[in-house]
Amino acid sequence: MTTSTVSPPPPYDEDALPTYAPMEWTLKEIRSAIPPRLFERHTGRALLYLARDIVVAAAFWAAATRIDTFASRLDVQALLTPRGAQVLKWSLWMVYWWFQGLQFTGLWVIGHECGHSAFSPHTLLNDTIGFILHSALFTPFFRLTLTDASWKYSHHRHHSNHASMERDEVYVPKTRSDLGIPQDVHDESIYDEILGDTPIYTMFMLIQQQLLAFPAYLLFNVSGQKHYPKWTNHFDPASIIFTKAQKNAVIMSNIGLLSMIAILYAASQIFSFADVVKFYGVPWLLVTHWFILITYLHHTDPLERILQTLPHYRGPEWNFQRGAAATVDRPVLGWQGRYFLHDVAHFHVIHHFFPMLPWYHGEEATQYLKEFIGPHYAWSDKPIFSALWDSYNRCQFVEDEGNVLFYRDRKGHAVRRPAEKKEKSS
Repeated sequence: MTTSTVSPPPPYDEDALPTYAPMEWTLKEIRSAIPPRLFERHTGRALLYLARDIVVAAAFWAAATRIDTFASRLDVQALLTPRGAQVLKWSLWMVYWWFQGLQFTGLWVIGHECGHSAFSPHTLLNDTIGFILHSALFTPFFRLTLTDASWKYSHHRHHSNHASMERDEVYVPKTRSDLGIPQDVHDESIYDEILGDTPIYTMFMLIQQQLLAFPAYLLFNVSGQKHYPKWTNHFDPASIIFTKAQKNAVIMSNIGLLSMIAILYAASQIFSFADVVKFYGVPWLLVTHWFILITYLHHTDPLERILQTLPHYRGPEWNFQRGAAATVDRPVLGWQGRYFLHDVAHFHVIHHFFPMLPWYHGEEATQYLKEFIGPHYAWSDKPIFSALWDSYNRCQFVEDEGNVLFYRDRKGHAVRRPAEKKEKSS
């Protein structure tokens, strides 16, 4: 009787990694591959999406007002026992939180589209709707009249400089020196000493990221540009993020947030603090969770399974279209992501190339983009929570040197390497 043995994996060899050459097309060439009709913004259609979202959110809210009363009914308690009625009550609240969290996120996405002027060709309408929606969800909007401000300005800077180590606004990778990892490591245990956290601690940090990363970024520039001064935030009109011309718009964003705080305080006095938490607070917390999960997985993944990866660039190797291609589409939550989240995760790559292209044209435009840029288009159907765990564990740092960079994992391993440039013949 023979027994089969599993062969150990071959030793890691940096020179044997598949190479990556950045795309050479211009943005004009890429845009020409997409029919002009897909860039047209239809105000009426966008307003119908907004009306649908508001109606659905109101229906969820109205249904939730009946949960406690229903679970307290004597016939329900007699049928299920008092304890069973409590289980039913909190189960129904969890269903409400799940779907209202998604619907609130969908409204956030509509506000985000307004910030890119993708909602309508009318500036004032974009600004008014975006300001109201984002203020209602505790995100500082950005633009009133013709002035960029607050989150919109920094988010535009993110789009304009995505994957640039020097200029991107968020999810800027840590470097080897940032983590204090020696350049020449001959023993992989050194990586374990510096990066090797326990699974429980990793899970704690991941949950912390999902719930607190967005407020931390707005308040303290966490995961933002490291060369910004300490205490850089999105609420200070004098912040380095903004210009003097944007000061008034930042103040207006802050007024919107303060107004929302006043509304919630008044609601807690009229009803109760617990009601405000149940009807608004928990769904809002889920908005931050979905927003962080989706954006993090758009920009951070080794994708080694399909020999794609999301590069970062320094200096002359970066340009707008290369940065736009350094994102990945994901079918997050299937039909729920398509309906509630307006395809924000399903077709995000095209959004980075052309932020003003309406979301309802994203699917068709993506087909043209995919056909044109071919292997430079990244897509993954890995289950999102598995992808979140893998990305958080494996995308640890990039090198201090080089102009085309790829994440390395907890052992210092990469999945791709930049191709050597061919010298031009004279």
